Amino acid sequence: MPIAHCRRVVVLLCVAVANVITFQADLPAQSGANPYRPVDGLQAGQGPGRMGGPWAKLPAGRRMGSPGGIEIDVDGAHLWAIVRCGNDGTPLGSQTYCDGSDLNPILKFDPQGNVVAQFGSRLFSWPHGLHVDREGNLWVTEAGAGQNTPGAPKPPKPIGHQVFKFSPAGKLLMTLGEAGVPGNDASHFNAPSDVITAPNGDIFVVDGHNADGNNRIVKFAKDGTFIKSFGSTGYGPGQLRGPHAIAMDASGRLFVADRQNQRIVIFDQDGKYLARWTQFGMPSDIAIDANGKIYVADSESDMNENPGWEKGIRIGDVKTGWVETFILDTGDNPPITAGGSGAEAVAVDRQGNIFAGEPRPQRLIKYVKVR
Repeated sequence: MPIAHCRRVVVLLCVAVANVITFQADLPAQSGANPYRPVDGLQAGQGPGRMGGPWAKLPAGRRMGSPGGIEIDVDGAHLWAIVRCGNDGTPLGSQTYCDGSDLNPILKFDPQGNVVAQFGSRLFSWPHGLHVDREGNLWVTEAGAGQNTPGAPKPPKPIGHQVFKFSPAGKLLMTLGEAGVPGNDASHFNAPSDVITAPNGDIFVVDGHNADGNNRIVKFAKDGTFIKSFGSTGYGPGQLRGPHAIAMDASGRLFVADRQNQRIVIFDQDGKYLARWTQFGMPSDIAIDANGKIYVADSESDMNENPGWEKGIRIGDVKTGWVETFILDTGDNPPITAGGSGAEAVAVDRQGNIFAGEPRPQRLIKYVKVR
């Protein structure tokens, strides 16, 4: 056989193998096995049902609002959650806010879904990201600017564009940013989406909720001293558009949910760009457990925002990026939606149970592994 022909055959075989590998990699991301079920059971023909009632049981008289960030407590069992206040008649399919409410938006749930602690009344308008550090303290970002609820009275003091550190009892320990004042310098944010801390106490703030926002990560020392910022607006390597969440793996890599760019961007803690992953859909939140599994909530993919992808929670290997499991969002796949129907927040307890916060359906779900 002529050498040129042999080379052509080799190229064709390589392309064929590459196509097979790509197909197999995409398959679990959309239709892989799903061993998880919501704890409130399945109702025939209706997807996740309410046979046993919702897992999250709010105090008497309080309606569920739109969940924001969620994270497991240092005990590995309780769940801390932002529940934007509700009780204002906001219909399902819409966000709720806290600027016109006396309700506490920061709630702690036991494994059975009962509220065992709460705080934060009149401190927030639209709390967004939540992080529990290694000492059990809570970090909360305020991505609103006050007076989001139609007709609500103007807050008595400026609200918005800040990051707060609280003790587990709700005592305010630190504040970053200036209330109600957006900016992009060392002491201001513009609708910060999320926050995380490193083992040495360094603080990383995802600064910017919208694609035309700051689109950067801001690094502070443990005492709140500004160190640096990295990332910029754009589509290229290390650039961001509408970053929505952040997580850290055991090696210290930072995983940023670059939602409007439909990818995860990975940095080291000095801001060096390492990689970008597109196999997890349009990520709204990321959780990484002690077993090296990455859990990514995609609440936005639809025929407009990310054609060919479906909403849900994708689970994979944090080292290889291989997607192994997909929990399909049964809300409205695959039609076009105005901003997403499913989980924008995800957390995993020490038993491997998955928690999902769905802002527009206004529900907080617990999934358990059944096989």
